[in-house]
Parts: sequence; structure tokens; C-alpha cells
Amino acid sequence: MRKRVLVAQSGGPTVAINASLAGVIAGVARSGEYERIIGAANGILGVLNERFIDLSIFENDVKAGNDSISDIVTSGNDDVQKAWCPKSQLDRLAVTPSMYLGSCRFKLPFYEEDSQLYEKIFAILDKNDIGMFFYIGGNDSMDTVNKLLAYAKSISSDIRFAGIPKSIDNDLPHTDHTPGYGSAAKYIAASIAEMAHDVKIYDIPCVTIIELMGRNAGWLTAASALARIEGRKVPQLIYLCEKAFDEDRFIEDVNEALKKENNIIIAVSEGVKTADGNYVGEETKSGKEDVFGHKYLSGVGKYLEGLVGEKIGCKVRSVELNILQRCAGYMLSETDIMESRNLGAFAAVSAIRGKSGKMSAVRRISDDPYQVEIVLSDLSKIANYEKKVPMEWINEEGNDIKDELLTYLKPLIQGEVQIPYENGIPKRFIL
Repeated sequence: MRKRVLVAQSGGPTVAINASLAGVIAGVARSGEYERIIGAANGILGVLNERFIDLSIFENDVKAGNDSISDIVTSGNDDVQKAWCPKSQLDRLAVTPSMYLGSCRFKLPFYEEDSQLYEKIFAILDKNDIGMFFYIGGNDSMDTVNKLLAYAKSISSDIRFAGIPKSIDNDLPHTDHTPGYGSAAKYIAASIAEMAHDVKIYDIPCVTIIELMGRNAGWLTAASALARIEGRKVPQLIYLCEKAFDEDRFIEDVNEALKKENNIIIAVSEGVKTADGNYVGEETKSGKEDVFGHKYLSGVGKYLEGLVGEKIGCKVRSVELNILQRCAGYMLSETDIMESRNLGAFAAVSAIRGKSGKMSAVRRISDDPYQVEIVLSDLSKIANYEKKVPMEWINEEGNDIKDELLTYLKPLIQGEVQIPYENGIPKRFIL
């Protein structure tokens, strides 16, 4: 039996991906069946370059009984919150945003196209006595681990491969939602609610356009509707990338909204497209693509700001939340962090029990009370597929969402995580 486990992270960072890493470490270490867990620096490139990170500091926490990740989550009891402090390095890792192991965006070819690359990877895995390989990431990462699995089967390798989901975009299929999304949604909702207080102080027509991440799936933009608290409907207009965007209709919507109140907030996905499939304001974008063929998107908010200024002439500003959506570690969702940790641990336990080629996933049982179970999904059904917001959850005009989507969203942002502070700043595990 091989004695070592390898884990890596890939794609864009989130505030919850390290909680999944902590779950993997705890799940493997508790089993006592493997002598060492190591991390690959910068995803699959870390494997190719043999850049490995010693994770024994965290394993020792588990073996000493200090993996009290559940203690970092409080239920609203003030006494518990005031008294809590992290017991271990693993605790701090679990609430630290970004990716402890680093990331990469490297597209593996199919092994039929470049078998030598796979031969090198598997020679390295064999040399390091790797029995299980866990990859934590989104769509493209699941593509990578699925290709490794296919090659392993072709050579009858006994190495087990498992995927663990993450994505603030919430666009992975065969899971109710993805780790990292709930906390990003919580940050977006809180930020927009606060912006609503800011812009309403002046008695003049004012439009604030908030650009949110989302290339082909508008889940993050939909989360803006969670700001509709205190009896106020903000944003007044929401545009997801699932529906075709019409500039003339947009200006009509804004004019109509301004007739009802002076201060209008608009949430818009960065990936909104016209009916012919072109990105809105595409001429203002760089046109560059990443290695997976995804265009770099940014600037739709600024473009629409110019459009409103030209067509309506009122005070207008645009705000691009950009990476703040995925690194606001002071705005963690309790639900998100605990589920992320459990998804990592479940993947580890399942692989130890012989499962390979699976991704741990969330299956929702009920909305109220919110209940889920952790299950396994086939990697082959996940890699390179996207889950978009259902059209029936978007209003017919394409400028708002329906209550069914709010019902889906609300449980994902519930609960707060008490994090330690030092000199007034959140104290993190140093990456």
C-alpha cells in the first residue's frame, strides 16, 4: 500500500478553499492509514516541477486532538464569541482566505495528445509513493483531475483521484452550491446594503452601477438581491448574464426607476451579452484570453456608466467589486465554512474507502429548515460543464430575479464566524 497523500489547489481563490484543505488534512490524518500528507505548490504545475509543501504541522494538530475547526464557528452566543480563540494552526488555516498551497491555470492536454507529460506526472507520483491525489478547484480543475483519472485507468494505476469543489461563481453542476459562494454572496449583499445607505443622502437623481463577477453564470449578481432588507428594494435593477441585454431597454428601465425614487442601484454581471452573443461594451475590453480560452472580462460597469451619463445625464458612478468578492475573510458565512470543511473531509474518507473519480458535492434536502447531505458525484459529469441560473428564476423583463431564487440563496449566507484580531486587523495564518 502506498503511504503518502498529495493535495493541491487550483483556479481562483476563495475564502473557503482553505477550509476544504483543512477538511482533507483532518480526514486523512484521523484515519491513521497514511504516514504523510504533502501539498503541491501551485496546482498541477507543482507536481510537474516537484515543488512540494510539508503539511505535517497541520497533521500534528489533528493527531494531538487540536483540530477543533468546529470551535471557530459560533451560534450567536456572545459569551462564546468573546471567549473563543483558535486552538491550533489548522483552525487559523480554515478561516484564512486565498490558497495556502497556491494556484495555477494550466490546461492539461488529453493523454492521447501528449502521453509523455502524463508519464512524467505519474513517475513523480510513483517516486513519492502517492496513493491518493486530491484536487480542490472549479470547472477547469475538475477537468485536470478527470484527465489524470483517465490516464490512470489506461495504465491500470492504483492511485485514487478525487475532486473537491470550490467556486465563488457557483457554476459547478451536480452540487447544490459550491464552497466559497456563500461567503462571497454574504459580502456582496452586505456591501450593497451599505452602499444603499450611502447614496440616499442627497436629494438629486443618482445612479450607482455595481459590476459583479460572472462570465456565463449570474449567481453572484443574483446574490445582490439579498441586500433587500429593512423594507427597501435595493438593487432596484438586476441584470444577469443568462438573459440577453438590450441597451435601449436598459435606459428605459433606469428612466422608469428614477421616476419612482432618486437613488437607483443597479447590479450587473460582468458577462452580460447582447442578443447576438457579444459582450456588452466588448470594444472596451482587452480581448485577451486565458489558457482555457476564457476572455478576460472587466469594464461593463464603467461602460454602462458612460451610457447612462450620455442618455440620461444624471449623476452616475460605477463600482467594480472585483477580487474583493472572493477575499473578504471578515465576512464569512458559517454555513459556507462548515460545509467546505465537511466536503474536504468527506472526499478524504471516501477515497480512503476505495472511491476514485468522484467529487464531493452538496445535495439539498430542504430549504426551511435548511438541510443538506454530502454525497459523491462523478467527475466525468462535472468537468467542463457549467451550471447557470435557471431562466425560470429570472423575471420576464430580464431586470430582476424571482422569489424562488431568494429562497435558494438565503440559507447559504447564514451564520457568522468569530475570527481573531490583532491590532484591529483580522489575524490570519500566514500563507
